[in-house]
Amino acid sequence: MRLVYNRCAGLDVHKKTVVACRVRIGEQGEWEQEVRTFGTMTCDLLDLLDWLLAWEVTHVAMESTGEYWKPIYNLLEGQLAILLVNAQHVKHVPGRKTDVKDAEWLAELLAHGLLRASFIPAKPQRDLRDLTRYRVNLVQERARVIQRLQKVLEQANIKLASVATDVLGVSSRRMLDELVAGKADAATMADLAKGRLRNKLPALEKALTGIVATHQRFLLAQHLVHIDFLDEQIETVGQQIAQQIEAMPTLPPDAGMDNGVAQPNTAAEQPPSPPALTWQAAIDLLDTAPGVDQKLAQQVLAEMGINMQQFPSAHHFAAWAGLAPGNRQSGGKRYAARLSDGNQHLRTILVQGAWAAVRSKGTYLCALYRRLSARRGKKRAIIAVAHSLGVSFYHMLARRQPYLELGAAYFDQRSKGVKTDWLLKQLNKLGYHVQLEPLAALA
Repeated sequence: MRLVYNRCAGLDVHKKTVVACRVRIGEQGEWEQEVRTFGTMTCDLLDLLDWLLAWEVTHVAMESTGEYWKPIYNLLEGQLAILLVNAQHVKHVPGRKTDVKDAEWLAELLAHGLLRASFIPAKPQRDLRDLTRYRVNLVQERARVIQRLQKVLEQANIKLASVATDVLGVSSRRMLDELVAGKADAATMADLAKGRLRNKLPALEKALTGIVATHQRFLLAQHLVHIDFLDEQIETVGQQIAQQIEAMPTLPPDAGMDNGVAQPNTAAEQPPSPPALTWQAAIDLLDTAPGVDQKLAQQVLAEMGINMQQFPSAHHFAAWAGLAPGNRQSGGKRYAARLSDGNQHLRTILVQGAWAAVRSKGTYLCALYRRLSARRGKKRAIIAVAHSLGVSFYHMLARRQPYLELGAAYFDQRSKGVKTDWLLKQLNKLGYHVQLEPLAALA
């Protein structure tokens, strides 16, 4: 088998140890390897780097094991070419599963060029990704605290959530503060309602009539303080994300452009060169799609970046995002298969955006969801919408163009003849004879 790298190494990464196997191959093809175990402290990883450079190692392969690979990657980055490989793509020799054999097997596969590196974004994007993921965790924690707050209210027979849409809205928050302060008059608390909630004063008075114990007032107070703290944290992290986006490097005018777009034949027809793409401009591009706001666009770009040259095509991007259909075929038949593995964070974000997009009436994504959910179910339909939304993001960034709305009638216009025949058959079954006349002819 042809050798690709003459100086390489394989790393088997664990929480406390790293088993490294370095390999060097001479001009006559003689194979020399050495295995050594290092700790995962910074000083130990620096010793690992010196040990690899002593043999002039150029390429290193290691598996993506949880979070343990990140400090090693950050320390070796810039010194060596690192291939972070998917553990499912590395097949171990049956019956020989040890840490040393893992490192040797990785080194041997790397030497023959049989490993495919995973996409690892640049460090500024990784920093932005850490911030956006942390903000998501804070928002999820806030939702859990709100659920605990509602649980305490239900135990006290306070049915505020059954009347008010937002239990932490301006009016509801004033009522909760009164409950914490020890006020028990339901009419007085209901009178604190503002806006359209004042139309529900009788229902509010009934909902606020309950028995609130002392320990429940204490729990309500603690939950409200926790929610205020989380709101402040979310706002602070959002400001840090905005600063990080401003400091992100700009994509040059011709970098990352879609090569599949047809180019004009003559020089006179050549369009002007597009401007350099900043991260904020990319966020504004994604914001033109239905179901997308600034925060969701920030999360999407933190995961996928703005340079689409890292993905060969939109289909590769969809597979990387974990939205490509599974492949299971045997005997000429296709069987049901689960979604492909990919970036779980990005898939969750795209599904969240898809649920928002299908609620926008008169759009292509809404029509796609209704078309598929009727015969395939809501879960499969929303994954298809998320796939379509992700493909749209790819082309919007690759071509640097805003979202192009196809309209809710896209599928009917695409198969106009089939739709017309089906409607005529339905009318014939009902006992009608219909003759069609185009609107243009009637005008």
